[in-house]
Amino acid sequence: MDRAEWLNPLREGERGPDAKGMYWMTVLAAGPVWDIVHGRSQPLWLAVPGVIAAVALYLVTVTLAFSGRWRRHAQWRALPALAVVTIAGTAAFGENWSYSLIMLAVATGTAVRGRELPAALLVIVAAGLAVRLSSGSPPGDSLTLVWGIFMSGIVPAIMIRLWEAIRELQHTREDLARAAVAEERLRFARDLHDLLGHTLSVMVVKAEAVGRLALRDGEAAAEQAADIERIGRQALTEVRAAVTGYRGRGLAAELDSARTALADAGIAADVRVPAAVLTPETDALLGWAVREGVTNVIRHSGAATCAVELREGDDLVLEIRDDGGGPGRGRVRGNGLAGLRERVTALGGRLAADRLPGRGFLLRVTVPRGEDET
Repeated sequence: MDRAEWLNPLREGERGPDAKGMYWMTVLAAGPVWDIVHGRSQPLWLAVPGVIAAVALYLVTVTLAFSGRWRRHAQWRALPALAVVTIAGTAAFGENWSYSLIMLAVATGTAVRGRELPAALLVIVAAGLAVRLSSGSPPGDSLTLVWGIFMSGIVPAIMIRLWEAIRELQHTREDLARAAVAEERLRFARDLHDLLGHTLSVMVVKAEAVGRLALRDGEAAAEQAADIERIGRQALTEVRAAVTGYRGRGLAAELDSARTALADAGIAADVRVPAAVLTPETDALLGWAVREGVTNVIRHSGAATCAVELREGDDLVLEIRDDGGGPGRGRVRGNGLAGLRERVTALGGRLAADRLPGRGFLLRVTVPRGEDET
């Protein structure tokens, strides 16, 4: 369905203005019929078909105007034919035939859109005024009829425009709701990636340790196996928490986990993070940064050391630095870093990630201080 059709408020099954609500305006043809019955419209062979044609064309016009895809046929075919019949009938027979111009104005307000409507109504008003004045009607009666013609065209046009605005707002609300759902799906997928990516990396490292220790140190291998079970249970808890909207464990918890993971991977950890009171958003974000940065060090760097440092100033600056090979300059494109960058940007911060001169890799997250931080 194209935009023009769904913007048309008059689709079948929806409440709002419709063609049936406009059919009753054919009672205005009673004026010409009255003149015909009382012999004031001669010749009858021309007057009777004129009334029938006016009513038929009015019904066709409003029906097409409310049909969506056929509306332009109402505006450019049926409506001009109705205008010719009603204006010609009013000019030829006068008297009560001028009330058919009100019927024409209603059809015009229904079928015509945009800037063309005022011009079309002015043509009808001018025709009605000319006929009335030429027939010797009092100016007051003529002005009353002219005002009636004009308002008969404006009122249905306003009703339709208001209904179109309502429908467009409804569609916009639906689009926003769908966008919110899509955004939440992306957020949830990103959270699961960050949660499970780190946890599974640690489990793989520990499984490798079990393989190395199984033959020469059964007790140590058993401890590593127990850690795998503990980490697996913890991952299950974190996934369940993520399903309920939990977004991070915080900086302190992630630092403890990072120390353990780095030690198990044989990477020396140098953690320099002063105690600080952080807002929940900042605490969760820095925790995610530590999780993602340390996970990448364990997975990709081949490093011997990893330094985690938090500096306080006008902004909070978290740096995770290693001395490994890591990915090449400008080749940091993983989903984890992409998700972290989105979180940092949403909090008004900046993220930089690239190789250092010589050897090593640096992940830097800069975030503004929150109001509750000291």
